[in-house]
Amino acid sequence: MNSSLIDPSARIHPSAIVEDGAQIGAGSVIGPFAIIGPEVVLGDNVTVKPHALVTGWTEIGAGCTIFSFASVGEVPQDLKYAGERTRLIVGRNCRIRENATVHLGTEGGGGVTRVGDNCLIMAGAHVGHDAQIGNNVILANYAGVAGHVIIEQNVIVGASAGLHQFIRVGEGAMIGALTRVTHDVMPFGLVSGPDGELHGLNLIGLKRRGMSRDDIAALRAAYKRLATEEGALGDLAAALMVDAGAEVVQQVARFFTQDAGRNFLRPK
Repeated sequence: MNSSLIDPSARIHPSAIVEDGAQIGAGSVIGPFAIIGPEVVLGDNVTVKPHALVTGWTEIGAGCTIFSFASVGEVPQDLKYAGERTRLIVGRNCRIRENATVHLGTEGGGGVTRVGDNCLIMAGAHVGHDAQIGNNVILANYAGVAGHVIIEQNVIVGASAGLHQFIRVGEGAMIGALTRVTHDVMPFGLVSGPDGELHGLNLIGLKRRGMSRDDIAALRAAYKRLATEEGALGDLAAALMVDAGAEVVQQVARFFTQDAGRNFLRPK
């Protein structure tokens, strides 16, 4: 243990293993039998509970808590991975619960897996290689996020839901429990059912976030146009971008007009 890289105020249980080279911030606490790898950087006031593993070239932001038996920063579950030097960056004030797994990136996917600030990754959930997860995201118990998935901010993914590799989930969306998602999900959308169908807007989530009535009404009108008018979804969204005044509607339109390389869940 190289004490020069460990802040004097950090508390490390005698049975914990902190390998030489690890950096431990002020006020951090490392519990019994926890393991911290040599390239790990823990910010200030990070708690690593008993038997948790933090390894790889991994940076954990200030105020995070990693619970028992979580595995953070292990190599990706990608057969193409050949030991290249890749990273995991976790933002501030995240909670990674028991038995959750968060993996490093791969060279072919950009080299970095990112988790934003104030995220909750519940027990047994998985964040795959090269995933890009925004701020204030909740992954409920046993949710699976495959490699290369992009999740924008303020998204909730229900228990045991599965997100297919390379898909995007727009801001403020809600994915129901036990849902398989294989196509991109629009911002503020509500997806449920075993085959992952778009069933409208996440109205409860929008109200909880304090979105104005005018913006919610504009979103509902835009959703109705996308669901009922004939034509290709990209063309409808482009027309919506021209007509719409509300920024939230523009945000939805931009999501559909980007060339993401995958299909979208179509409003119904």
